[in-house]
Amino acid sequence: MKRNRIYIIMLSFCMSVLVGCRQEPKIETQQAEVSEETQEAEEAKTVASGEKIYVQVSGAVASPGVYELAEGSRIFEAIELAGGVTEEADASQVNQAQKVADGDMIYIRYQGEIEAEEVSKEQQEDGKVNLNTATEEQLMTLPGIGQAKAKSIIAWREENGNFTQVEDLMKIEGIKEGVFSKIKDNIKVN
Repeated sequence: MKRNRIYIIMLSFCMSVLVGCRQEPKIETQQAEVSEETQEAEEAKTVASGEKIYVQVSGAVASPGVYELAEGSRIFEAIELAGGVTEEADASQVNQAQKVADGDMIYIRYQGEIEAEEVSKEQQEDGKVNLNTATEEQLMTLPGIGQAKAKSIIAWREENGNFTQVEDLMKIEGIKEGVFSKIKDNIKVN
């Protein structure tokens, strides 16, 4: 009987040691769960404390849109979130190492696209608006051209390519002889 008791005590001891060894991974798992919860809480604090910023990426990128970045991020990181540049992109015109700020708009130009400043200089030289390079705002400076018509001109240009002659402007819905006669001396296509 005494022998059985010793045997039971030793068996109980061995079982407790074995059970104790098995519980260690559970503790690690619990610690990992706590660590993940802590990390999620930290990320929530980061967003709440303003350490996250939002930037818009558009132009010649795979997925234009608004993206969330950590404060202090660089332009190249925003471009990566937008799926990278397309084959038509002229990424050499952007300093990708530059830091971004909340609310920035990053525009990646297409190859051969003229910068708005260059278009403005060209327009200042002769006072005419180039239908092939003008921005919406520049088109809206023409008499009889509001925002809707300016958008239509740009949409036509994107769908059909450059205008070959100023008269092509009348191919756009809403621009007929009357409007064309008001602006024909103020526009060009070269």
